[in-house]
Amino acid sequence: MNDSDLVSAGLPAESVQAIRSELFGTGDPLDVSVVVPAYNEAESLPELLDRIQASLTPITERFEVLVIDDGSTDSTREVLAAYAQRHPWLVAVHFLRNYGKSPALAVGFDRARGSVVFTIDADLQDDPAEFGPLLVKLAEGYDLVSGWKQERKDPWIKNSTSKIFNAVTGLASGLRLHDFNCGLKVYRSQVTASLQVYGEMHRYLPVLAHVMGFRVAELPVRHRARQHGETKFGRSRFLNGLLDLLTVIFLSRQQSSPLHFFGRVGLAFSAVGSLIMFYFLGVWLVEHALRIRPLMLVGVALLLVGVQFVSLGLIAELFVATREDVSRYRIRDEI
Repeated sequence: MNDSDLVSAGLPAESVQAIRSELFGTGDPLDVSVVVPAYNEAESLPELLDRIQASLTPITERFEVLVIDDGSTDSTREVLAAYAQRHPWLVAVHFLRNYGKSPALAVGFDRARGSVVFTIDADLQDDPAEFGPLLVKLAEGYDLVSGWKQERKDPWIKNSTSKIFNAVTGLASGLRLHDFNCGLKVYRSQVTASLQVYGEMHRYLPVLAHVMGFRVAELPVRHRARQHGETKFGRSRFLNGLLDLLTVIFLSRQQSSPLHFFGRVGLAFSAVGSLIMFYFLGVWLVEHALRIRPLMLVGVALLLVGVQFVSLGLIAELFVATREDVSRYRIRDEI
């Protein structure tokens, strides 16, 4: 693959050398890995894989596509098996049951061998032709570039809730992006190796990367209406998203020492409780008599709550110090 091939792929000539030196010269086994989480997307996968190949072939011959089948119940398994026989760059990992998008990304990141890792959803709403512009942006010195669906082809209610989600996430995290949850992203391999993706944290991968110190940017990308099947996300994602946001905020504030967070809260409660109890101690010293009052009970309760928060922080410290990362996702097989 020579520079003229990269130029013919639609990349600016001045960006070709930066891509070569910044992104593909890192000594990794491959140049590009593409991670595709898929759940009941048998109708979309053949066209998506063809378009990924058409987009990557002018850029590099050293690429792989990892489709993580998240326990699909349609013919996804058969479609991938037939496709893999004709295309050696395809790797298909089949979960034993449906775990969710975050576990699929976690397994994909763990297996990716490329210097650069793309993620793209399997529903054909994102266009693999955007890979080139995303590479150009990444080569400018960023570690993660997230797509920004400026003109979303989704129902009104989904667009509205997405705007609220992005605004709240940006305000809470300090990272200002228009579209945190866009499935089309590109990462340097150092980022995917550092991210711990679990639960439903896929919505906050740019925030987690930002907290770690990686440089994050976004780029407008095209978006299409869904052509096959139906959306896989129900109403529970709003509540789950809120709870995960609280987790991200906590991690971003006190990532290394939970005791610093819980200890401060516990000491604040204990300080107020102690002031109340010192007041009643003064009353007892002056009047030599003391009756139990509601305020006294409040002071005792605050002291107990403070001790509990400090204890919770110590337990969290013990967990952080002794935990081991163990995969909890059962894989049926791999092609």
